[in-house]
Amino acid sequence: MPAHEAISEAAEVGVERIVTIGVGCESSERAITLAQAHEGVSATVGVHPHDASTFTTADLEWLRELGTHPQVVAIGECGLDYFRDHSPREIQAEAFIAQLGLARELGLPVVIHTREAAEDTLRILAESGEGLEIILHCFTLTEHLEEVLSRGYWVSFAGPVTYKKSDELRRAAACVPSGRLLVETDSPYLAPEPRRGRPNRPANLAHTLAAIAEVRGTSPEELDAVTSANAARVFGW
Repeated sequence: MPAHEAISEAAEVGVERIVTIGVGCESSERAITLAQAHEGVSATVGVHPHDASTFTTADLEWLRELGTHPQVVAIGECGLDYFRDHSPREIQAEAFIAQLGLARELGLPVVIHTREAAEDTLRILAESGEGLEIILHCFTLTEHLEEVLSRGYWVSFAGPVTYKKSDELRRAAACVPSGRLLVETDSPYLAPEPRRGRPNRPANLAHTLAAIAEVRGTSPEELDAVTSANAARVFGW
């Protein structure tokens, strides 16, 4: 689906702001171009752990340059991925730490990707992320929820919270304090029920929002107001 159609469709269900994610130089540049072209769209810039094996000081330079663009609201997504292991783990860690440092330099929040790497992710964040606004994208660290909340991280739920077997995620979504809660799509991945198995898109956020509202005993409208205010706070809208 073309970007303008996806944005229009999202607006029809009440989605007013979209953050499009950079996972490398080309995608980060495209994210900025998209944000420039469409009202209500912002961008992040980052290097995904899958591509960390090619990370050099040159990447830090283009990240620094793009990170100062007025449409850029965060660094990332960056982090660790031990599930795919497309890049050596020590190099993933180096790229992760470098991007945390850049976020500190630029005064930006950080969108974190972590998969099968909870302990190392939390250790690096404890060592190198102190004082930063940390957004745990597509949250899955249910066994570490207490620690995550004690550190003041943002907890962002995506489509998997709607899946039939995701009871632990729903329990986590029910107890995250309102002031730490975010909702996302991870488009084009992880479409929620009843769209599962198809390419995800921003309009599907409504399904995820409704599922979280149900387990929290509130209305989608009330949860929308809370999570929209939280997004505005962390992204500086």
